[in-house]
Amino acid sequence: MTKKQIKTTVNGVEHEILVDSTWTLLETLRDHLGLTGTKEGCSNGNCGACTVMVDGKSSCSCLVLAPEINGREVTTVEGLADHGHLTPVQDAFVENSGLQCGFCTPGFMIATTALLKENPKPTENEIRLKLAGNLCRCTGYDKIVRSVQDAAERLADS
Repeated sequence: MTKKQIKTTVNGVEHEILVDSTWTLLETLRDHLGLTGTKEGCSNGNCGACTVMVDGKSSCSCLVLAPEINGREVTTVEGLADHGHLTPVQDAFVENSGLQCGFCTPGFMIATTALLKENPKPTENEIRLKLAGNLCRCTGYDKIVRSVQDAAERLADS
């Protein structure tokens, strides 16, 4: 196994980490940086539970190798809240019951945040299409879509 020193910014904090070339970003976040909000679901990019933002774009962290984040900025669900204050996306998910067991919620919140940065006024179809890579087994998707629509309205009003 080959080790490589990388420098990355995670949730606004710079890290220098000696990573194995086979580690995934998911493994690096959870096992080596202690950021367990990012969940491991399928380990093959099909469920979206491990979604994070890399340089502002949503990515399945189980499909990104740790050396690939060298020099890049990563945002996890832990990095969304601002000094303990929930973001409009997080508030909207809570108030619209866009979560139930919560396992998929971090991935949905990150994917929603990335979507609304890219497209502040998405249609329902655009929301459903953009979040199609995130799976939920509990809530059904209507409450999640409502949460995204509410978050878009909140962000437009701020």
